[in-house]
Amino acid sequence: MARNALGSTVALLGAAAAVASPFRAWYGNRQGRDIRMEDLFDGITTVSAELWESVFVVMLFVALLTLVGVIFRSRLTVALAGIVSLGFTVLWMVRQGQATGSLTAGGAEGLGAGAALAVGGSLLILLGALLMAGRKRRRSRHGRGGELTEPEPYGYEPEPEPYYGPGPGGPGGPGGRGGPVDEDTPTQPYPPPPPPDEPWPPDHRPPPRR
Repeated sequence: MARNALGSTVALLGAAAAVASPFRAWYGNRQGRDIRMEDLFDGITTVSAELWESVFVVMLFVALLTLVGVIFRSRLTVALAGIVSLGFTVLWMVRQGQATGSLTAGGAEGLGAGAALAVGGSLLILLGALLMAGRKRRRSRHGRGGELTEPEPYGYEPEPEPYYGPGPGGPGGPGGRGGPVDEDTPTQPYPPPPPPDEPWPPDHRPPPRR
């Protein structure tokens, strides 16, 4: 529980940083909200983009994916969000480096705080996925002494216990239980006791009292 809480907090902080990154400078004085998504595939241009056509849409998708993973405690979903964010940012860096011939950090013509937030947020999301414990598998108690064992698969039917018929000393035998009875061999039930005014048959006379 504590691991899930810690991992979720770290992942959500990373998602918040990723969403805020388009509103900071990514390269030089150009903000991420001005970078078109298609520039990552067609080449970086100086054409400004609308908000819902910029890299903000990708970062918003990453934040929503992280939130879904945190709600359902899915480490895989949170990790996928971090991979998408980091991969998108690295691809933009490659395209930006191809467009300018070089890629530097800081200064008026270099990577800005927006790109740093995008990378840092992606790493925080991945770290949160590693810290999360995920959903626990349900277990049931079937073993002896309260030992936790895996639940039986659907449709499992336990083997029936052998039937112990009446022994020679009465129901259950002198030891408390008779021997196992073959299902193909019919058992002979004991006759009911005679009425009070009739004597017991010789073969079924009760033992004398001592």
